[in-house]
Amino acid sequence: MGNWGTGVKDNDVFADIYSEFFDQYNSGARPEYISKKIIETHWEILEIEHEKNSLWFALGQALWETKSLDTEILKKIESVINTGEELAIWLELGASEIDIKKRRIALEKFLQKLKSDRPKAKPRKRIRLRVPIFAAGDCLCFKMSNGNYGGAVVLAADYNPETAYNLVATTRINQLTKPTLKDFENSEVLICNFGSWEDKPEVTWYMPDLYFKAYAELYEVVGRIPIDAVYDVKNYRGDDYLFQPSFTSGWKMNYMIEKQLESEETKPKPLKSLKINRFI
Repeated sequence: MGNWGTGVKDNDVFADIYSEFFDQYNSGARPEYISKKIIETHWEILEIEHEKNSLWFALGQALWETKSLDTEILKKIESVINTGEELAIWLELGASEIDIKKRRIALEKFLQKLKSDRPKAKPRKRIRLRVPIFAAGDCLCFKMSNGNYGGAVVLAADYNPETAYNLVATTRINQLTKPTLKDFENSEVLICNFGSWEDKPEVTWYMPDLYFKAYAELYEVVGRIPIDAVYDVKNYRGDDYLFQPSFTSGWKMNYMIEKQLESEETKPKPLKSLKINRFI
């Protein structure tokens, strides 16, 4: 489903649309133009039942912050929340009762905020040049809720100063001790079949914007391995790759493996397996 929490903002689509909106806003574009352009450009998201609402939520948040929220979009969001449409999608995708309750509260607070009058529009920020957080080959470890260490491998760095993504493959490392470089070289890429995922290799282009603000304390570089493969951030479909990449600003490698391991307690793990050496 692309969610890493029950908050309205804890979602891949929300993060991506919100970031795209303010990239254009900070470049001088009018909010009304940006909103229309996003709807036209991302029409395919609006055809995906479990993703479309997050696009409306992101637009609603961004337009409210810029004091440009129009009645039509507010009514759309109000309908999605008040009719229970969004919660029904969560139920269908297997969310727990606790998560449904938390989601309901988050949605109600979100709608209340959108109906309030923001004192003044968010000021435009001076555009800054971005740099990737990590270099290709960096091996990242992180602690999981079960007390074990997980790991991920940075496959590529995008040195375009306007984007500066990192392509990261989350692995199935799940061990008591901090992984060594040999552990990373022998690891398998995480294949996800929890929620609505269908044997999806967890390989994602991560934006740098929120890393130091929200995620830096979660991840540690333990070393670097050679990467010979070349990946193009513009290859959105993953043509000739072993995966179709996702794009997000939420560095959620830890969340993805935890949700997959949790799913495997009641559901068979994917039959498909891919060693990391096939990606490097």
